[in-house]
Amino acid sequence: MKTNVYFIAILYLLLAVSGSLYGNGENTIRLSGDSLWRNVDHRFGITEVSLVRPHPVLVLSSARDYAGTADNGGEYTLDLSISFDEGNSLLFNDSSGHYRLHPSQTLVAVDRRHARAGHGAVLFPGASAAGMAANHSALAPEADSPGTRNSGNAGSLVIESRHSAALFSPNNRIYDFSVEFWLHPLNMENGEEVLLWTSIRPVQGNSSFQRILCVSSRNRLQWTFLNFFISPDGNRSLNIDLWGISAVVPGTWSHHLIRFDSGTGLIEYLVNGVTEAIEYATVTGHEGGEVFTPVTGEGGSFVLGGNFMGLMDEFKIHNAYINSPMPRKYPLRGGRIETAAIDLGEMTNTMVRIEASGGRTSIQNAQISSEYRRNGPFRFADSSEMQFFFRTSHNPHLWDAPWQPIVPNTDLSAGPHGRFVQLAVDFYPSSNGESSPYLEELRIVYLPDPPPLPPGNLTAVALDGAVQLHWRNSPNLNTQGYLVFYGTSNDNFFGEGAVLGASPIDAGNRNSILIEGLQNGVLYYFRVAAYGNSTLHAGEFSREVRARPLQGLAGQ
Repeated sequence: MKTNVYFIAILYLLLAVSGSLYGNGENTIRLSGDSLWRNVDHRFGITEVSLVRPHPVLVLSSARDYAGTADNGGEYTLDLSISFDEGNSLLFNDSSGHYRLHPSQTLVAVDRRHARAGHGAVLFPGASAAGMAANHSALAPEADSPGTRNSGNAGSLVIESRHSAALFSPNNRIYDFSVEFWLHPLNMENGEEVLLWTSIRPVQGNSSFQRILCVSSRNRLQWTFLNFFISPDGNRSLNIDLWGISAVVPGTWSHHLIRFDSGTGLIEYLVNGVTEAIEYATVTGHEGGEVFTPVTGEGGSFVLGGNFMGLMDEFKIHNAYINSPMPRKYPLRGGRIETAAIDLGEMTNTMVRIEASGGRTSIQNAQISSEYRRNGPFRFADSSEMQFFFRTSHNPHLWDAPWQPIVPNTDLSAGPHGRFVQLAVDFYPSSNGESSPYLEELRIVYLPDPPPLPPGNLTAVALDGAVQLHWRNSPNLNTQGYLVFYGTSNDNFFGEGAVLGASPIDAGNRNSILIEGLQNGVLYYFRVAAYGNSTLHAGEFSREVRARPLQGLAGQ
């Protein structure tokens, strides 16, 4: 009985040791957020976010820039872009550089849990909070920080053109334009002012007051253009109003876009990509006839959230008529990452598999939901998914092999070889564009194939016009043969003249060799290196030996 117990114990120990040896034979390279994804070389529509897992994960970017879209002739159309992603309201800025922002100190920057797109949004405090801030400012004006001028507009964000490149710079004739933003009202009471633009335009010695106003009215948004659309001769103007049809629901994000086509005079207001109202800036008020186009006056500025209570995100102005509004959170075209060339160390290393961890994430009611998965196909019930690819090469700048698809944790039967590996991942959102897959970590598992250790006890015996070399075999089991290096100095082992050829000489899988055809009287230096699967994969040199062939010497 004791014998059986001992046998089982010994067998278990042997299995444990063999498993450990096999595990130790595999090496792993990790790419993850704890190293800030430094190995990710290219990102297309992908960003890093926190709060999903302990370290930052890669997800689809919800930011939109309309750059290079076919709908707009491949041109960059952004005139103004405020993402509200800076994490501090005093740092809000226009990424296009055309406009200067003056945020009120009562504005609040919220994180991505409350944002519609990107990493953050702005919270406007509403009329009551703005009034309190105004009173406080009057009592303690020294509390205002430089660069936050917002006199008379407490609780709002004032936007002024920085230079003539801005679409709303003074005395500019505007043709096509689009204004868009995301809105999340808290109350949506009558009279809440979402947007206001004002300026003074001189006309024939007089001053004409101009205004663009977007205000809530019976749970809908109303747009008013006062003296903004001007006749070609500059002497006449039109006043235009548009009313939304659908109710803007408090506590819900909605996308708003108003756009103008100077070719037809069409002014169109859309909510969540659906047309709500249409007017024409023409003499007839219908399509056809003389088109009036916008002309800006002097001293113009925008005020966002003058007495509005709620959230706003991704406020943009375009110098084009945006043909394809996309109110989805994530673009259906998806995104992609490609890693840099990852060095496995040796040309004959064998990639075993790629492992991954990640899942699917979405935000509902300011709560981040996450479905976690480790390996296997990353396809989810809402049609969001990630596709994985790899390729190998011996040159980090030359990739002859095409991208090959792979399912994480699937063994690679072909066992691709290559010193360098590159990975790519395609991200696709859910069918409604509201959730994104996320990548937490990538792991490359490979079998290292280090070159064999050098042979030991190398000796050299001088002969007449030759040298006999002997050595002890390399201790590595993967040794396939030996390269013999010779030369006439100890810093140059690429000699010539031997009968077997120039240095190095492939000795095959043996531990001695006779090198003939050497010059008598010349001192030769020798080293030997073992190689594995390829002669190009030779290991370190053995110790150096030397010998001088002389006439009359004979082997012993």
